Amino acid sequence: MGRRRRRGREVNGILLLDKPLGISSNHALQRVKRLYDAQKAGHTGSLDPLATGLLPLCLGYTTKFSAFLLDADKRYRVRVRLGETTETADAEGEVIATAPVDSVTELAVRDVITGFIGEIEQLPPMYSAVKHDGKRLYKLAREGKEVERTPRQISIYGLDLIEFALPEIELSVHCSKGTYVRTLAEDIGNRLGCGGHVSALRRTGVGPYVEGETGFVTVAEIEAAAESGPEAVDGLLLPLESTLGHCPAVRLSANSAFYLSQGQPVLVPQAPTEGLVRLYDADERFLGVGEILDDGRVQPKRLV
Repeated sequence: MGRRRRRGREVNGILLLDKPLGISSNHALQRVKRLYDAQKAGHTGSLDPLATGLLPLCLGYTTKFSAFLLDADKRYRVRVRLGETTETADAEGEVIATAPVDSVTELAVRDVITGFIGEIEQLPPMYSAVKHDGKRLYKLAREGKEVERTPRQISIYGLDLIEFALPEIELSVHCSKGTYVRTLAEDIGNRLGCGGHVSALRRTGVGPYVEGETGFVTVAEIEAAAESGPEAVDGLLLPLESTLGHCPAVRLSANSAFYLSQGQPVLVPQAPTEGLVRLYDADERFLGVGEILDDGRVQPKRLV
């Protein structure tokens, strides 16, 4: 029996989607996939429906490299409503506790957020996709159940107060993967003695892609480009190498490229001594990502 042919176009690249408010990451992904008529597409870490901002989408073979963006650091702008604690730590949840905020000062906020910078432990919220005994926590939460969770170690690289306008404050956050901004907002509110929850959230950066430095693309812009044909929408894509710009480039001879494509480590003169590298053949074709071994050889990590 013959192999069934995939539907859609073979299109490759990374789209920096500016996800709109009110839709899930998967809904946004499927909408873009249809607009591109792409055979294959995937996102690199979901955003809650109430969040807007950067949702990098990988089309075609770039889906093989999505882990590099999943593992990358993230940046957010978040509005925190102090004095109200909700069951979901965001504006979608029911308010379960209130407290006055009259005594909260800007100086107190600045002092408290300083204490969250660095490596900290964070307890995953019940309304999250973390699994417990094979079941998502948010499903257990909807059943009225609360289970014991294990704290996770995360890193907060930067946390700045952008606006102080009680009962709300606005913060910019630069953090490691796995950070729950909702939990961070709730913890800051608790440290201030009044509680709090996320009232608005925007992701402004993932790894090398930062708002203001890199253009994000809206669904409306993709729809407009689609009316002009495939070339127009493909022009909105970034090459995979843009994700890996921090990795030095290594060029391989024909022989080395062959053996590396078979999964074998190869010795490359004047290669870096450690870390990840971008791999190119003698014709400057991008081959994928390699890793420098302790003995100096280049080992394939993820190939196109």
